[in-house]
Amino acid sequence: MIRIEGLAKRFAAPRARLFGKAGAPVQAVRDVSFAAADGRITALLGPNGAGKTTTLRMLAGLIAPDAGTLEVDGIAVAQRPREALAKMGVLSDARGLYPRLSARENILYFAALQGMAREEAQARTEALAQMLDCGQLLERRTEGFSQGERMKVALARALVHDPAHIVLDEPTNGLDVVATRALRETLQWLASPAGGGKCIVFSTHIMQEVERLCDEVVVVARGRTVAQGTVAELRARCGTRDFEEAFVRLAYADDEGQS
Repeated sequence: MIRIEGLAKRFAAPRARLFGKAGAPVQAVRDVSFAAADGRITALLGPNGAGKTTTLRMLAGLIAPDAGTLEVDGIAVAQRPREALAKMGVLSDARGLYPRLSARENILYFAALQGMAREEAQARTEALAQMLDCGQLLERRTEGFSQGERMKVALARALVHDPAHIVLDEPTNGLDVVATRALRETLQWLASPAGGGKCIVFSTHIMQEVERLCDEVVVVARGRTVAQGTVAELRARCGTRDFEEAFVRLAYADDEGQS
C-alpha cells in the first residue's frame, strides 16, 4: 500500500532575466493526502498545475517534501529511501531512455542499478518483452523510437525488478489508440491476482481512461486533495451521471469547497 498524508511542497521562484529580481514562491502542493491499496488502480486526477506531478516526484524520492509523510508498505520514503524505492517501479512523463543504447541495454542497465544478477535480469527482460509485445525492439537503439515504442521500453525498465508498486505520470501521453489499449490491458493484468496484485498509481487527464481502468480516483485541485472514491461514488456525490461533469464540479469548486 502507498500512503500519503499532509504532503506540501513550495518552490522558490526563478529570478527574472531582465532585472534579476525574484518573483513570489510557488506553493505547488499544499495538503495532499490519499491511500492506494494493493491490487487496485488509483488515478491521480486534477487540472494543470494542481500538484499531481510534484506529488508523484516526491513519492519517487526525486524531490523532498516540505511537510507530510510518504510511505510504501509502511516504509517512510524520506527516512529509508532505498528500501522504499526498491519496492516501486516509476515511469515518468519524460521517459528518459538513453538513445545510444538498445532497448535491451536500457532495461538491463536499470536491472543492474536494482542489484539484479545478469542472468536473472536477462530472463526478466525476455519475459517483459513477451508481456509487452516488444521483443522485436530489444536489439534496436532507442533513438528514433515512436511514442508507443518508448513507452513499452520505459515500462519494461520500470518493471524489471518486479516491484509491488507502480507509479506512472501520464503514461498515455502521445500514444495512439492501439498503444493506449495495450497499456490499459497490461495495467489491468498487473493489478489482478494473476499479475501479482500490484498497487498502481497514475496521473492522467483523460476521463474515459479513468472510467475504464480505475478502481479508485483521487481528485486534487490547487495543491489539495478535494475528493477520493470510486467513479460511481464521485458521480453520486456530485449528483450527475457524467463523470467528466463530476470532475469539473470537484476540481473547479471555489475556495469555500462548494461542489
